[in-house]
Amino acid sequence: MAFWLFKSEPDVFGWSHLTAKGDAGEEWTGVRNYQARNNMRAMRIGDRGFFYHSNIGKEIVGIVEVIGESAPDSTTDDPRWDCVTVRAVQPFPCPVTLDACKVEPGLERMVLVNNTRLSVQPVMDEEWHIICRMGGL
Repeated sequence: MAFWLFKSEPDVFGWSHLTAKGDAGEEWTGVRNYQARNNMRAMRIGDRGFFYHSNIGKEIVGIVEVIGESAPDSTTDDPRWDCVTVRAVQPFPCPVTLDACKVEPGLERMVLVNNTRLSVQPVMDEEWHIICRMGGL
């Protein structure tokens, strides 16, 4: 299993929107960055990811699961863009802020800390465990 981080603006599509979708989940559409798209193409069913609220809050608020592998993005006719389908798994008892990540030992190399613009990014195993601990899981 691999780990990832998905970023979304909470006023556009936040954690509450995804949880409302239930087990059916939702396509992670609208990604228009090649690196982020390639990250989604590498995902497999069962992979887990953090749900990160960008712009407002700047915090990791929950865990998602990939339930559908990379497929054409239904929001565009451009064949270059793909998306995966994810479902909400578990909220964090205590959201983990970007500022907290920046000062936490072991997260110095985390993509979130070093490239805050990338909307879909990999998370290393050790980073996953540190963040889960910080979030109260």
